[in-house]
Amino acid sequence: MSKIIAFAGKGGVGKTTVASLVIRSLSVTNKTPILAVDADPNSNLGETLGLEVTSTIGDIRENFMRDPQGVPSGMDKAIYLESLVEQALIEKPEFDLLVMGRQEGQGCYCMVNNILHNFTDRLSQSYRYMVVDNEAGMEHLSRRTSGKVDTLFLVTDYSLRGLRALKRINKMLDSLKLKVEDMGIVVTRGPETLNAKFMEEVEQIGLPVVGIIPDDPALLDFDMEKRSLMELPDDSPAVAAVDALLTATCPA
Repeated sequence: MSKIIAFAGKGGVGKTTVASLVIRSLSVTNKTPILAVDADPNSNLGETLGLEVTSTIGDIRENFMRDPQGVPSGMDKAIYLESLVEQALIEKPEFDLLVMGRQEGQGCYCMVNNILHNFTDRLSQSYRYMVVDNEAGMEHLSRRTSGKVDTLFLVTDYSLRGLRALKRINKMLDSLKLKVEDMGIVVTRGPETLNAKFMEEVEQIGLPVVGIIPDDPALLDFDMEKRSLMELPDDSPAVAAVDALLTATCPA
């Protein structure tokens, strides 16, 4: 059974960057194999990891719904869909990447969703870690048949708006069929000491701040150069902060 590390937060706070740096940290410490899952419809985890994504689970689902009779003659529908997922899986030496892609359109997706979810759950069991970059609503996690998350990081930038988004996400968890073992707040582009007003908002959420990722100019440089964050040097402040975060929260 893989250990699931998931991320949630509003767009633009650096959630995908932190997820990428967690993948980097797990890789360099040989906590492999790793399955990276981009479950945000605004998919860009592949970009931060230096990968070109050509197929997503959403593409597979929509193509099948448009032509459900397009299954090769004599092949079971489930086997056919599972083979397409295997083709969509991007395999690298350090990790594999699966992109969920677009959300559902009109129509009943129950059958195809059950097949895809069951297969991705079985697939995840082949990995030591699964790192999931979510959208704010956490639709993907809420639909997982296992319903369990080992560590959930709620990510915000150093702003009260970001924190208030986390408060809404935290309240939403009560309505989702999810069992979260550990949860904490990660602050991006934050100072070494968070000010009193910010901490007042944190206390209202009722979760600890487990990590502060400092502003790191290298992140912008790598983005502009379209370089993988896996290539960041070990002395990068952001890398060091995420390494410390994992040491403290996911020591195994």
